[in-house]
Amino acid sequence: MTIMTETISTYLNAEQQAIIREAVSRAEAGTSGEIVPMIVAGSDDYREAAVHAALIMASLLSLTVSLVVHDPSVWLFIPLTFVLYFPLSALVRRLPSLKLAFTPAARVREVVRHRAVRAFHEKGLHRTREENGILIFISLLERKVWILGDRGINTVIPPERWTSLASALASGIREGHMVETLVTTIAEVGDILTEHFPHRTDDSNELPDLLAE
Repeated sequence: MTIMTETISTYLNAEQQAIIREAVSRAEAGTSGEIVPMIVAGSDDYREAAVHAALIMASLLSLTVSLVVHDPSVWLFIPLTFVLYFPLSALVRRLPSLKLAFTPAARVREVVRHRAVRAFHEKGLHRTREENGILIFISLLERKVWILGDRGINTVIPPERWTSLASALASGIREGHMVETLVTTIAEVGDILTEHFPHRTDDSNELPDLLAE
């Protein structure tokens, strides 16, 4: 099953999509497990970080102006901070990566994890016949990866087994090799699933081979 949308095309060209789908097809050939790579632009809009970033930058600029004109009074600092806040807020909203600089790393990890869990259920990975769907979730803004398995998988394969694969894939994304590293990760996931969920003669492809939002 193939999902072809304009959304996916913003991340991957037609050749890259074909490469990934073929990797999923090969990996699933030996297992009844369902492997679903999913790519999203980002896991949150980080509104609170945008507010903090704009406020901090406006305050620093106001302080700099106060020092330059030799007027340290609050009567200049506060109104100028208020005036500068709005254009800087608009600027920050257009630069998502800047918001991450004002977001604690633990908060970013939790946001991506929560988005991955939500996607797992929204996309129906918990509805496969043998409860052996697995999601490879990629959040491009944060350059983070979560690999989540359904209940059937988690009963025989500890979730920690996927940690090193997710870390390697995240590193490949940061280095600009997303497709190549994703193909490798898909193959490794397929090998692991084949050990515990061998292919069945009546097996069918229950889930899409590629998703994006």
